[in-house]
Amino acid sequence: MDYLKTVVPSQLLSERGSNLVVIKPGSANIRIGLASQDTPLNIAHCIARHTTQVPRRNVQDQLLNSQVSTAQYMEREKAYDTIASFLKIPFLDEEVANNSYPRKMGRVDGYNPQNSRKEPAFDWTDVYEKDPSSSSSLESSENKGTASEALGQLEDENTEELGSSKHKYKKVIFGEEAQKISPMAPYTLRRPIRRGHLNISQHYPMQQVLEDVHAIWDFILTEKLHIPLRERNMYAAMLVVPETFDSREIKELLSIVLRDLRFSSAVVHQEGLAAAFGNGLSTACVVKMGAQVTSVICVEDGVTLPTTEKTLPFGGEDISRCFLWTQRHHQTWPQIRTDMFAKPIDLLMLNRLKESYCEIKEGELDAVGIVHSYEDDLPAGSHKTRLTALNVPPMGLFFPMLLVPDAYPPPPSVWFRDYEDMLEDTWHMEFPRRPEMPDGMYPSMNVGYPMWDNYPVFAAKPKKEEKVGLAEAITSSILSTGRIDLQRKLFCSIQLVGGVALTRGLVPAVEERVLHTIPSNEAIDTVEVLQPRANPTFVSWKGGAILGILDFGRDAWIHRDDWIRNGIHIGSGRKYKDSYFLQAQAMCYINS
Repeated sequence: MDYLKTVVPSQLLSERGSNLVVIKPGSANIRIGLASQDTPLNIAHCIARHTTQVPRRNVQDQLLNSQVSTAQYMEREKAYDTIASFLKIPFLDEEVANNSYPRKMGRVDGYNPQNSRKEPAFDWTDVYEKDPSSSSSLESSENKGTASEALGQLEDENTEELGSSKHKYKKVIFGEEAQKISPMAPYTLRRPIRRGHLNISQHYPMQQVLEDVHAIWDFILTEKLHIPLRERNMYAAMLVVPETFDSREIKELLSIVLRDLRFSSAVVHQEGLAAAFGNGLSTACVVKMGAQVTSVICVEDGVTLPTTEKTLPFGGEDISRCFLWTQRHHQTWPQIRTDMFAKPIDLLMLNRLKESYCEIKEGELDAVGIVHSYEDDLPAGSHKTRLTALNVPPMGLFFPMLLVPDAYPPPPSVWFRDYEDMLEDTWHMEFPRRPEMPDGMYPSMNVGYPMWDNYPVFAAKPKKEEKVGLAEAITSSILSTGRIDLQRKLFCSIQLVGGVALTRGLVPAVEERVLHTIPSNEAIDTVEVLQPRANPTFVSWKGGAILGILDFGRDAWIHRDDWIRNGIHIGSGRKYKDSYFLQAQAMCYINS
């Protein structure tokens, strides 16, 4: 303790973080890196596998033709008009004579210089293995993350012999490169985590989900962090998991980390707690806004309060979908085939447009931007167009009916709802043993896991999704603490984390909407969103790094041999530590 009081935090990170890998898996992206690093790698959490199946599914983990009822569309249009009244802009179908097209373009270009910026188009991924014997060997594109050499070759894919050395398909492609594969290429895209859960469905069996998680993480460790399998016994892993995960899902990820990736030890901490630590806070209302899920949870004196947890089934990708719907409804979108489900490259484009142009502010907000079209394997087309009502989509955070009723697949089956089926599928099945592992190191999966049934933190209980907006969720979460002194402190300590937290104008909107939502009989008159001390996108990862290096007592850590040989048993003398409660040295860091 005396050492921790005198040591500089950056020195501690450097000393203890060089052999600690912090892994924060998300629905859309995985953040992963050494605790000694300032920022993690941020990689799309997906994998594309070459397939010879006919017909094939371009995207395996979702239904592409979900039906949306007329009532849902009417609810969305009603939400739009409600937002329009707040923003003081015309209603959805209202035509205002003095808001003609030329006037809007000139006005916006005059005060918003960013609108003249032209974003470059994405290139299709090169899906072919390079021929080492070719004299015109292509320059490596692995570090740049993009390649376009396959554009002409893909047209002849049906006539090329797949086994030839010149045109041999890559077996797997990872990350953003997987999202930029031409729909003409014989690949199937998979996303192993979606909407805050392992993406298990009738189209995407659990074993495939776990294999894909292992493949993605192993690729990143080997190719990006340069930690080969033979050296991982010298590294420990910190898993920073969202509160949406149940105990079964965490158990499977721990098995991947310890059994398959072969880390020497691992520990689990929750994302909300890690986010508070990443910003140096001991008490806060943590609002995590990711690509597909938004969640709220309160932390008091370094203790997460599980009864305050709220989960909202929408995030940044839903704002991007709403952005497209808004443009189409106003007939400003070019006559191109934009389909973010069938063509993931379109989702990348929409996310970038949303991040560049959408913000929350009063008054009409239009811009002139470049929209790209991606057809089959052709080079991207550029279309200069007027983008309108750019302040409406992010307001869907407060009026979720604007986001929810759209054509997107239902959330993955939650394991506790079909517990017996999942139990039969996985806990009683034998997994194939790798030939290099001794018999004693690869037991049946049903050995030693009863402890998870009684685990106090990640209990296998239903995670209730709230059908409310962000302001209502924050207010309900804080008021559920039941203590006026704590409530006042939390309302003045709201912390926004995640990529959506970077939305311009979001902070004053949260403060105004939350204050408006607090019941009049509550003795609370101040709401404040704290300024972040770190990048909101990476703050949970950074907090995980801090928690990992400060937990030097290692009481909470699970060692590989214990996990693989015996599991962790209640009463065995090694019980998983309750991660809601922090050791004194962690609090010492926060208060320094």
